[in-house]
Amino acid sequence: MEETNNNQDFSFDIFHQESFSRGQLLLRSFFGFLYIMIPHGFLLGIMGFVGALLRFVAWWIVLFTAKYPKSFFDFQLGLLKWSTRVSARILNLADGYPAFGTSGTDDKTNVYVVYPETLSRGTLLLRAFLGVFYVYIPHGICLFFRGIGTYFVVLIAWWVVLITGKYPKGMHDFVVGTLRWATRLNIYMSFMTDKYPPFSGK
Repeated sequence: MEETNNNQDFSFDIFHQESFSRGQLLLRSFFGFLYIMIPHGFLLGIMGFVGALLRFVAWWIVLFTAKYPKSFFDFQLGLLKWSTRVSARILNLADGYPAFGTSGTDDKTNVYVVYPETLSRGTLLLRAFLGVFYVYIPHGICLFFRGIGTYFVVLIAWWVVLITGKYPKGMHDFVVGTLRWATRLNIYMSFMTDKYPPFSGK
């Protein structure tokens, strides 16, 4: 499975399975907190703290050089991939156990962000001082209501998978779209791209 797409700056997908395991669904629902959330959450919390420090350092580097250090960028992308693998299982969008680590692989998910050769210092400063107004507030309001809808879709889909062993494609696409939208927002506000995120999950 190809994880990169040279024809676009960003791609995010959790691939729809033809059928899902009812056993894994029940196992995740009742014990997922113990065997997925605790170990992955603990390590992601530590690595996320490291990522936040690197973001702070990278902000100054971008301000003075207009370049995001490639090693920092790869680490942040690795964190995004890792958290996506975990989210895919917790939301029952994919079967299987998520791999640990920023270099872990997965045939059920794909997150790709093209490395920017240069970044705009003006956009960097704009996000730092006004990002809450022109990014977080409008996107946050939209994602709040979409998140409510996503919660109900996930709940309904749980029963559908339990009864039929299949996750309706439309429901799956909607939930993945919510994660895609939130990921675009995260990437933009982490100044990994200068491209403003669209108000869409597509």
